[in-house]
Parts: sequence; C-alpha cells; structure tokens
Amino acid sequence: MKYTVTDRFLKYVKIDTTADPYSDTSPSTEKQKDLTKVLMEELAEMGIKSETNSSGYVYARIPGNVDHETKTVFFCSHIDTAYDCSGTNVKPIVHKDYQGQDIILPDDTTQVITPEKYPALNGKHGHDIITASGLTLLGSDDKSGLAIIMDAAYQLVNNPDLKHGDVAIFFTTDEEIGRGTANVDLAKINADFGYTLDGGERGHFEAENFSADALKVTIQGVSAHPGYAKGKMENAIKIAAAIIDRLPKSNLSPETTTGMEGFVHPNRVESALEEATIDFIIRDFNTENLAKHEEMVENIIKSVLTDYPGSTYTFEVRNQYRNMRDVLDKHPYVEQYALSAMDRVGVEKHPGSIRGGTDGAMLSHMGLPCPNLFAAEQAIHSKHEWTSVQDMQAAVDTVVEICKITAEV
Repeated sequence: MKYTVTDRFLKYVKIDTTADPYSDTSPSTEKQKDLTKVLMEELAEMGIKSETNSSGYVYARIPGNVDHETKTVFFCSHIDTAYDCSGTNVKPIVHKDYQGQDIILPDDTTQVITPEKYPALNGKHGHDIITASGLTLLGSDDKSGLAIIMDAAYQLVNNPDLKHGDVAIFFTTDEEIGRGTANVDLAKINADFGYTLDGGERGHFEAENFSADALKVTIQGVSAHPGYAKGKMENAIKIAAAIIDRLPKSNLSPETTTGMEGFVHPNRVESALEEATIDFIIRDFNTENLAKHEEMVENIIKSVLTDYPGSTYTFEVRNQYRNMRDVLDKHPYVEQYALSAMDRVGVEKHPGSIRGGTDGAMLSHMGLPCPNLFAAEQAIHSKHEWTSVQDMQAAVDTVVEICKITAEV
C-alpha cells in the first residue's frame, strides 16, 4: 500500500486553524476555512463529492462497491487546533528512523522531547517521528485524524478490490472549544454509526468519556467607600477567594485525580469589589455524580455566605456533553468492528476511556454511535507535541479494515 498520510499531514499542519473560545462566530476563526478549502480540493481530486456550510464543516461520501445492502459508516475529525499553544507558522520536522535519543527542537533548544517525559517513545525505535520546531504546537490533534481519513479515502477509491459499503466523511470546526457539532446536519452525514479519529497511542480505542457540565457562579457583594466601609462592605473578591479555598484539595481536582475519577475545576475568575464570577467545569464518568459535585459547590457557597449576610449568588449549570458509553452499550457491534479491524491488521488493542470529550460523544447522543479511534496524537496542546508516521499508517489500515468489515456483515 502506498500511503499518502505523511504528505497530507505535513501540508495540513502548516495551515493555522487555531480556534478562539472568546469569539461568537462560527467558525470562531475564519482561517479554519483555509483548511476546509484544501480538504475539499483534495476530495475533488479523488473524485469524491463534498460540500461545506457556513461553519466550515466538510461532508463527503464514497459510494459502496458491493451489490448488497450494508450499514453506512462515517469517520470524523476536526479541523481546528487548540488555543493553549500557538498554531501560527508551524514548521514540522520529520526525525527519520528514531533510535531513542532526546529530540531537541531547533527553534527553541530548551524544548526537549525525551523518552523519560514521554515513555511512549520507547516503543518507537525505527519510526519516523514528526515534531514542530519548538515555538508552536504541531497540530497532530487533530490533523493526524484528518490525514488518516483522507488517506483511507484515497486507498478506497484507488483500490476497487477493497470492498466496502457507503462511507461518509465528516470534518468539523471548533471542536477544541466545545462547538464541534453545534451546526451539524445529521441528514448530510446519513450514516448508521461512525468513529472519531482523535485519539492517542497506537491501538487505543475509547468507548466512554467524561460527562460534563459547565457551572457559572456569580457573587453579588456589597460596595462601600473603603474609608467608611466598616460594617458595610462585603467584598465579592474575597468571597470568591474563600469559595475557591474551601474546595477539596486532596481529591476532586484535575491535579489530584486520574483514571475514572471525576473533578470540580474552577478555570476562570473575573472579580471586582461588588461582583465576582467563577466558571467551573464539572466532570465525571458517572453522569449522576455531576449533580452531587454541583451540590457540594453550592453548599460551600452557602457556608461562605453565612459570613456575608448582605451578599447573594446565582448558580447556573449548563449541560456540555455526556458519556458516550450510555449509547454505545446499546450498539455493541460498533465496538466489535473496531476491535476486530485492529486484530486483522496486527494492531495491539488498548481499550480505554477519555478524560475529556469528543465530537463523537455529542454525535452519539444525537443518535449516531461514535467511539474514538487512535490517531497517533502525543503530548497534545503543547510545544512537545509529536506523532509517529508508522502509527498514523496503522490507523489508515484500521479505518480501511473497518470499511471492509462493514461490507462483510
């Protein structure tokens, strides 16, 4: 098989598609559409029809080449990259035939990728490792996924002996800021099930993820002239600080939890004397626990406010996404196809869970079962981000094999 995934990936990462969480537009940054255009041009070159919308999504379809009815599978990745680290002027570097050495990034030699920091490198001897140059993220999250799906599409249309049913392709924008499926048209996807290509290490497969709420607490204090404030002022800044200080310190926080443990995380504070707001993200694999975590926060607020009788608060909870496991348990074949495909192409399976969310979680709860497949993303959202060419190629093999399995059953 002649893979195209590497060339596609190197092309995609040079296009700045950073999302903006403070923008109200869709997409949040117009530059995301620069990659939308490239993807549609490449699909057209392969003879695959595609269309887009005002948000920069891409919908495409490869007709089946079998003479019997099959389920339709779709594959999904996102165009945008995270805003945590610059995605401007990405300069990808291919480190061929990696042999276990530290990788020093040339544009900032203080940025060093080592096997000690990233043990997954110990299993990549002989691989071609791609990094950025030290000043930006790489963009493997999720341009690896884009390149994998596009290469798989290339293999299907150029090898008619690969038998498959209808295959749909769906690329989103603004996934990194939680809006990846905000403007989806399910009728345009027109599939029975699918997979996001937005995972990490080779063989990883995730069929469950955090359930997530956003919580916004607004404190209304009491303002007074500081020279004459005794017995009058109730400082909203101090109230917010007291609330945050009373949160659990040894558990229920991102820095103290792992595995299947949930957390309560204050991630933004805006405060002045009279009013303060605290934004939280609430996460747990057990959806029912979200309400318990939120009740704990509200009890802390009430306790703090006993010392501030003139102050009040509002408490706003917004559903962000839910655990896809609740849906996938009703469609076990979706997981079986993926695991069987990995067996057939010689990829060691590593089923697990995501301490976060994906477009697949949203799509699953919209009625399209959609777990997450590995895309060889490593050290994401950072200057140390890296990926393996050989692992991306293994993901291409897995996607193609899923298409073949779908046509066999």
